[in-house]
Amino acid sequence: MSRLAQTAGLTDDQRDILKTVREFVDKEIIPVATELEHRDEYPQAIVDGLKELGLFGLMIPEEYGGLGESLLTYALCVEEIARGWMSVSGIINTHFIVAYMLKQHGTQEQKDHFLPRMALGEVRGAFSMSEPALGSDVSAITSKAVKDGDEYVLNGQKMWLTNGGTSTLVAVLVRSDEGHPEGTAPHKSMTTFLVEKEPGFGEVRPGLTIPGKIDKMGYKGVDTTELIMDGLRIPANRVLGGQTGRGFYQMMDGVEVGRVNVAARGCGLAQRAFELGVSYAQQRHTFGKAIAEHQAIQFKLAEMATKVEAAHAMMVNAARKKDSGERNDLEAGMAKYLASEYCKEVVEDAFRIHGGYGFSKEYEIERLYREAPMLLIGEGTAEIQKMIIGRRLLEEYRLQG
Repeated sequence: MSRLAQTAGLTDDQRDILKTVREFVDKEIIPVATELEHRDEYPQAIVDGLKELGLFGLMIPEEYGGLGESLLTYALCVEEIARGWMSVSGIINTHFIVAYMLKQHGTQEQKDHFLPRMALGEVRGAFSMSEPALGSDVSAITSKAVKDGDEYVLNGQKMWLTNGGTSTLVAVLVRSDEGHPEGTAPHKSMTTFLVEKEPGFGEVRPGLTIPGKIDKMGYKGVDTTELIMDGLRIPANRVLGGQTGRGFYQMMDGVEVGRVNVAARGCGLAQRAFELGVSYAQQRHTFGKAIAEHQAIQFKLAEMATKVEAAHAMMVNAARKKDSGERNDLEAGMAKYLASEYCKEVVEDAFRIHGGYGFSKEYEIERLYREAPMLLIGEGTAEIQKMIIGRRLLEEYRLQG
């Protein structure tokens, strides 16, 4: 284990789980990640290995066949996986958010139907909020569901689905005006639908099309897609929780734990960048000595390590807050904001330490340099996090009288 980013107070079970995951990352992910990423190839063998480890059911309760672990355990596992290849952590994350939303908000029938198969990785989850013209304004969703007998008919276009092609269950947020009079606040007239589909691209069920993979700068391997609904019929028993109008709150609850996950991804990516930077600095020689012996490089390594440590501490704090049952939107927002910004800075510093070789695709840092920017956007931009943080701080420090 590295000296950095250690977590105090873990149980023996947690330490054993993390040891197993780290060994898997070192043996099965790091040696092949860059090659697969350059080919934009889905890491099927890695995913199969994660299934065998039980990671798809890590937070699913034992009664449904999962391991029943905490958010902290999950976040620390994600940190390790992102250290190996961030795209793999994305494959896990969207699945985890859908399973969490089902566990917290699903009807008993929905839990019984989906969670046991999700724990095994047989059903794979994705979730969908964003739309082509939406950005961060979730209240501006235009995709719509209209009641038709015992079914709902969904129409609209969604964007930026991680696992859009490989998933078999998508939690989709749309407008549903049924039962909500005109003038109702937008966030009170949204509903989450549980949409089952076949994996793949094209028309994956009548009325539902996954056009294909979006070509991205980084975050390759994992499939990121659009989702087009054109007369998609969904039975009423696939409304998450069984009641319309609650979708916005359900999604925000999922995104809140997702922000802890993104923070963990930033921590893992930053750790790997530090490892690459500190290693290269001891191998590369200039002016008769290793560049690690130059004070300028030592200062850079010191700053990088401090950022890794600080981001990890905030991520752990946010996860433990949620596990305690307390509200953690402030801590999750802070952790996501800090970890993603520090990750970008640590990766860039490692890139600079590599000099011209950092620009070569032969070196792993080149891949990390293209992956880090996604964390600045995923689960809410830095500006969104600062809005959340600022509002919560004003709630806590509101002047009286």
